[in-house]
Amino acid sequence: MITFTVMNGAIMGSLDANIVNVALPYMKGALGASVEEIVWVSTGYILSSVIVMPLIATLSARFGRRRFYIFSVVIFTVASTLCGFAQDMATMVTLRVIQGIGGGALIPLAQAILREIFPPEGQAMASGIYGLGVMFGPAIGPTLGGWLTDNYSWPWIFFIKWPLGVVATLLILRYIKDPPFLVREKGRLDFPGIAFLAVGLGALQVMLEEGQRKDWFASEFIVSLATISCLGLILFVWRELKTEKPAVDLRILKDFNFASACLVNAVIGMALMGSLFLIPLFLQQLLHYPALDAGLALLPRSIGMILMMPVAGIVYNKVGPRLLNVAGILMLILSFYQLSSLSLDVGYWDIFFPQFIQGVGFGIAFVSLSTAAMATFEKRLLVAASGLYNVTRQVAGSIGIALAATLLTRGENWNRALLVENIHVFSDGAVDRLQAYSSLFFSRGAGEVDAMQSALRALDELVMQQASMLSYNQCFFAAAALFVFTLPLIFLVKGFVRPAGSTTEE
Repeated sequence: MITFTVMNGAIMGSLDANIVNVALPYMKGALGASVEEIVWVSTGYILSSVIVMPLIATLSARFGRRRFYIFSVVIFTVASTLCGFAQDMATMVTLRVIQGIGGGALIPLAQAILREIFPPEGQAMASGIYGLGVMFGPAIGPTLGGWLTDNYSWPWIFFIKWPLGVVATLLILRYIKDPPFLVREKGRLDFPGIAFLAVGLGALQVMLEEGQRKDWFASEFIVSLATISCLGLILFVWRELKTEKPAVDLRILKDFNFASACLVNAVIGMALMGSLFLIPLFLQQLLHYPALDAGLALLPRSIGMILMMPVAGIVYNKVGPRLLNVAGILMLILSFYQLSSLSLDVGYWDIFFPQFIQGVGFGIAFVSLSTAAMATFEKRLLVAASGLYNVTRQVAGSIGIALAATLLTRGENWNRALLVENIHVFSDGAVDRLQAYSSLFFSRGAGEVDAMQSALRALDELVMQQASMLSYNQCFFAAAALFVFTLPLIFLVKGFVRPAGSTTEE
């Protein structure tokens, strides 16, 4: 029942991060927002949740973990419900920030509690169960969000969390207790450390969200955000290493195994979130899938993850983390390489199989890496380690989305320039295509001049589509290359295999 309770909370947190995005175009009109403004519906939530994640150990020790957990679920549920009634952007963004304060604790606390209650030989299975909860959101979120938006209206993507929140609160009250090793700390909180963390991570998150739209460091605003972020994070690290009772215990990063796992986790987070951003965009913009169909097309990857995570949890104790991680990364390299050869003529199965292989690879790597990351920690440090581990993936995921958007846009411009060089009066292919378009429009009643103008526009649109397709291929190839360079890092992660009655180190 404890497992079911924390999994319910993890599903709430993971669902929120994925269900909202498909409804943003509909919310834009209802809230009277511009394209640049509406992204703050997602940014506001991510911003506050990222700041809360590393603080959960301190807040649990200060207020009691059970009490803090209930507070997080309640504030998440109430804010989510109120979001459905928002009438303007200011109210919506404010409520999303409040919702993120509650949602930021749900996934790390679920991971820490599961690792506490499972015996040493069941740690990999705990990671597998945790992974199922975390991946349930990406699996069902886009599809559920598209279905609710198409058949009802966008507020229902927020109202749907109300019953989950009520059930989660009742379950926590019944089954979650403070562990005996939790030391309740009194005295002042490390407010300077919290402030430096909020400024540093907050400025970084805003920079990542706004960078592409403002042409990155060509903008004084982005340069200012980068400076503030660097200064805030440097002061945060200095403060946390200097004070006796830090808000975030950075000293756990002295554990080389944990630090190495966080590094690999960051790469996986970048690729996962970057591809989650690219594939729906490719399906909707180039293949013209409606929102619901684009969400359904993402299911193969999630199915692969869900099927493989329990299996990886069982196999982990027999083969250890390194072999599993290598197998997972190799499958990711293969899947992204397959995606890098797509064209505008692809069918459903051309997208299905690479995504399914990708899901299997992510599932294997997710379980083995998260199990090995915290295998060396005592139970009292698991909450702090879980917070840092999850915020690493979240921030890296934001970096992955920003990089994907930048590479895609700049790649489109670069590829278009290359393609246009081959369109001239001496190119038989270009002349033949232009004449075919012109004849088509002329046969439909357009005048000779209008037909030629329409033909030129059609040819330009075709060039832009091909340039976009090439850019998507290059982004997927870059992800495959990133995982190739990640392979050596896997061997830095030791991990421990501890079957019942044994303390053998793997």
